[in-house]
Amino acid sequence: MGAVEICHLYISPGHNFVGHHGREPDAYPMIEVPMIECVAGRGIRGDRYFDFKDDYKGQITFFSLDVFDQLCQVLGLRQLSPAAARRNISMRGADLNELIGQDFEVQGVRFHGTQECRPCYWMNRAIAPGAEEFLKGRGGLRAKILTNGKLHSNTRIVEASA
Repeated sequence: MGAVEICHLYISPGHNFVGHHGREPDAYPMIEVPMIECVAGRGIRGDRYFDFKDDYKGQITFFSLDVFDQLCQVLGLRQLSPAAARRNISMRGADLNELIGQDFEVQGVRFHGTQECRPCYWMNRAIAPGAEEFLKGRGGLRAKILTNGKLHSNTRIVEASA
């Protein structure tokens, strides 16, 4: 894998869709942060999937901003944040499907790609009708964290003034 660019990092304190089949989703926000702490075998400190399950295959999730840009163009979406996809890392410069079953490194932290982060019917609600179908085969990557470390975003996050 060549050089990748981390454009956005997100964590969320809770699950909006997991475990909500047949009922309304929750409203936990995706919080953009300049840095995340990856903890080997456990997840991202402060995220909803931290210590979720032993040996969990989705300790961290990656999403391609190139796919996101195509999604917005095809569905005619304007002003949509990549946070809508509810993935931890939005990045450029990697074919995420090629990392399934592979060990890889980003900013000195090692990961193992476990599977595609397959879209489900909730994507049509979280993003827009048609999102689930569009994202089939390109919904992102679930991975296990193999080494401790910190990832940094290239986006400057401006705090809202009170």
